[in-house]
Amino acid sequence: MNQVQNFEIFAPKLVDRKEYFSAGHRACQGCGEVLALRHILKALGDDVVVANATGCMEIISSGYPQSAWEVPYVHVAFENAAAVGSGVEAALKALRRKGRIADRNVKTIAVAGDGGTCDIGLQALSGAMERGHDMIFFCLDNEAYMNTGIQRSSATPFMAATTTSPAGHAIPGQRTQKKNVPEIMVAHKVPYVATACPSYPLDLINKVKKAAAVKGPAYVHVFSMCPTGWRCASEITIKMGRLVVETGVFPLYEVENGKYRLTMEVPEKLRPVGDYLKPQGRFRHLTPSDVEKIQEYVNREWEILLNKVECMQPW
Repeated sequence: MNQVQNFEIFAPKLVDRKEYFSAGHRACQGCGEVLALRHILKALGDDVVVANATGCMEIISSGYPQSAWEVPYVHVAFENAAAVGSGVEAALKALRRKGRIADRNVKTIAVAGDGGTCDIGLQALSGAMERGHDMIFFCLDNEAYMNTGIQRSSATPFMAATTTSPAGHAIPGQRTQKKNVPEIMVAHKVPYVATACPSYPLDLINKVKKAAAVKGPAYVHVFSMCPTGWRCASEITIKMGRLVVETGVFPLYEVENGKYRLTMEVPEKLRPVGDYLKPQGRFRHLTPSDVEKIQEYVNREWEILLNKVECMQPW
C-alpha cells in the first residue's frame, strides 16, 4: 500500500542483551505484558526511573522483599502513575540544576495497565501530558482488569465477555467500543504518540527509543496479550498479537507532532476479524451477525486512520 511508510528499525544485533526485568517473577504463562515490559526496558537501558501503578506487573514483580526490576522502581497507587512520574521528572530536573546529581539524561517513565490509564488514571495522565513533563507514559493494555478477576474496563472491546460484562441472551458482553486513548493523547498535542505490540519487538523497541529522544511528553500504547483473561491458549500469545494487527483491530502507527504514519505494512485487504476473535473464549458467544458488526466497525476505523495518514499535516 502506498500509504504505508516503514521507517528504519534497529537491527537485532543492536538490541541490548542485558535484562533489566529479571526472570523468576510470577507472571502467567504467555503473558504479553511482561514481554512488552522486557522489550521496553531493553530499549531504555539503565538510566531510567520507573513509576509503576498497582496492577498485574506490580503484583508479579515486586513482592517484598524481592523485586524483578533491575532499574530504580517506585510502586505507586492505582490511579497516579503519571502524577508520580511527573513528580520524579521535576525532582530530577531540580537536582541537576542544583548540582546535586550528575548532569545526564535520566528518563522518567510511568507504566500502568488499561485500568490505570484509561479509567482511574486518565485524569493524572491528562495533567502530566498537558503540563509538558519530559517523560514517557506506557499503557500496557490487556483490555480488562485482569489482576482482580477479569472485570471490564473502558478498553475492553465491544461484545467481549468479562466477569462484569457477562455474555447473556439479552446483553451479549461489553456494550461500548474500546476507548481510543492514543487519539486523546494526540488531542493533547503530545509530541510523540505511538501504538505498539510485543509480537513486533523491533517496532516496539524502535518506538520506545524515539519516545525517549523526545524533549517533552510521549505516550506509547502497547497492546499486551493476556491468555488468562482472553481464555485462549498460552502458546499462541505471539500469534494473537500478529492477528490483532493483521485484521486491523489494533493498527500499529505513530504520530509525530500531529503527523500520522503507519509503521507496519499490512496487506491491502485486511484479514477477517473472525481470525482474531475465534481463538478467544471471551468471544465464543458471538453469532455471525455479531462478527459482521465488529468487522464493519473495524473497517470504518481503518479507513479513518488511513485518511489521517494521508491528509494530516504536522503542527
